[in-house]
Amino acid sequence: MKKYVLFVVVFFSFVSCQEDVSFNNPSLQGLKDNVFWRAVQTNAIIYPDGSLLIEAYTRNEILSLKINSTLVQTYFLGTSDSKKVTYLQTDATGALITFSTGFGVGDGQIVITEYDTVNKTVSGTFKFNAENTYNNPLAGPLVNFQQGVFYKVPVSLLVQ
Repeated sequence: MKKYVLFVVVFFSFVSCQEDVSFNNPSLQGLKDNVFWRAVQTNAIIYPDGSLLIEAYTRNEILSLKINSTLVQTYFLGTSDSKKVTYLQTDATGALITFSTGFGVGDGQIVITEYDTVNKTVSGTFKFNAENTYNNPLAGPLVNFQQGVFYKVPVSLLVQ
């Protein structure tokens, strides 16, 4: 009887072992106003002028990070319109709330840490304060992203 109990215990210990491994790439995530935020879909586009646009989507939000090249370096926001962040949110009434940086508007940085030309992916970090563009009273004056990371976002070339 003891042999059967031991056999059943050993059998179930082998059967119940499994490995649930999930990968999170591509990914774009960060802390939005100190709350964890993760995109459900991401993509990036290189335009003919060499500028890069990284877009991240959730059900009712779009985050766009735009810089003027794909070089591995730091791009400071609030210094020009060629380096810009736009955050769009649709509220419960269907109204669109827009936050943005630009020349003299908002601040922050986007850092490209890797641009893989072989696999056509881009990785890096970001943080920013974007201003409520139209002073929409349904939202605060700023949206803040910290500890933002984008990892192996697929890049496509826009051909015109």
